[in-house]
Amino acid sequence: MYRIIHGATNGLPDASTFVETLNRLDQNPPLETRRLFDPDTEIVIARAPGRLDVMGGIADYSGSLVMEMPILEATFAALQRQPDRRLTIVSLTEDAGQALAFEMALSEFENSGEPIDYETARARFQQDPSQHWAAYVTGVFLALMRERGIRFSEGARILISSRVPQGKGVSSSAALEVAVMQAVAAAFEVTTNAREMALLCQTVENRVAGAPCGVMDQMTASCGEANRLLALRCQPAELQGMTAIPDEVALWGLDSGVRHAVTGADYGSVRVGTFMGYRIIAEMAGLKVNVSATGAPAQIDDPRWGGYLANITPSEFEQHYAARLPERIEGAEFLSRYKGTTDTVTRVAPERGYAVRVPTAHPIYEHHRVRLFAELLRGEINEERMRLAGELMYQSHASYSACGLGSAATDRIVELARAAGPKQGIYGAKITGGGSGGTVAVLGARDAGPVVASLAEKYASETGYQPYIFSGSSPGSAGFGHLKLTRIDE
Repeated sequence: MYRIIHGATNGLPDASTFVETLNRLDQNPPLETRRLFDPDTEIVIARAPGRLDVMGGIADYSGSLVMEMPILEATFAALQRQPDRRLTIVSLTEDAGQALAFEMALSEFENSGEPIDYETARARFQQDPSQHWAAYVTGVFLALMRERGIRFSEGARILISSRVPQGKGVSSSAALEVAVMQAVAAAFEVTTNAREMALLCQTVENRVAGAPCGVMDQMTASCGEANRLLALRCQPAELQGMTAIPDEVALWGLDSGVRHAVTGADYGSVRVGTFMGYRIIAEMAGLKVNVSATGAPAQIDDPRWGGYLANITPSEFEQHYAARLPERIEGAEFLSRYKGTTDTVTRVAPERGYAVRVPTAHPIYEHHRVRLFAELLRGEINEERMRLAGELMYQSHASYSACGLGSAATDRIVELARAAGPKQGIYGAKITGGGSGGTVAVLGARDAGPVVASLAEKYASETGYQPYIFSGSSPGSAGFGHLKLTRIDE
């Protein structure tokens, strides 16, 4: 039987449930969990939630303001140090009798005593798709080795349990990374803060797992507060405080049933097109551009917009740049004329064509929309403000579709929300995160829960898929802290 000797569950039922899961490891399947932990060594537990992207979404990598809500569903990581320098990882699956298992020596992340580069690590996990999930866990150790100079003299046994559904656009990957990072930091006494932890986790996802995400997911999982919207200016990660969700309103997420993946080609090509647009605008504006002959990302001396596309105002964009941007450009032509983009995560493929004008416009207008949305929620709530906030969400959704990141399923949920309308307490809805499926965020009156449930039922009757409804909020990993457990004799 394990007893908490440090920290508290903070009244979160899932935390208590996870402690009970540890108590049952040796009695119940799956076999991979039996004798995972040494009964004589303490265990550290960390928790990180998924997130509902209320406004901002894919504009984060262009420097936009985003508004994110940590959801109730979370991922837990239980970690125990072990004397040999090995990582033994078990991840529980939704099927209680099954688990994923992975093991590696920490020496695999070293070459002549120095950490290997991220490209080598990424290639290692891309060789076997069935083991790719482990990159999000083991990558935490490599990031700490490379970015913080940490030398791990011991290894770790890690148990993962997540209630953040995968492929639903609520950032299960960030919840996993942040939970593991928090557990590693606590167990190995690594001093860090919530913001730095989020940035390290973004490095794990970008450089080890190979997913070209922005930083909003990790920041929400790490720094978020229950029942508040995290306002983050992604330049690169400037917290603008928390906006309390007004008592009069609530937010829900409706899962479309269409699997979302940030590693998908649509998300990546839209990101590439956006950075192409910034590079072309820099040329138009006469900014100094330094291009490396080695193929490294371009450097732009940008005193006007600070290096972020989102800082261009909509009026400036329309007046000076929109009509001059190509609607589409081939990768080879772009590289011939402009050599490369400033993005450190993606590369322009010469053999591909990319949309440019629409993806470039999205973060410019989205940043403006999010700023207005935030101001509407911070003021005295009335019917007109809620209608305006909802319209901004609908505009954001339409812009996603224009970028090619919509889907028929998410469009249908938004249509159902619009049809219900303010008369039934529903004010707005939009696709979340990276788009191309996943979850739709819905803004409504506090008592509109039954209406949201009816929208889900109507969608289920039309499609045969019963949407999962995300409802409620919980603190980020920093707010939860960590637990330490020790085994006691019964």
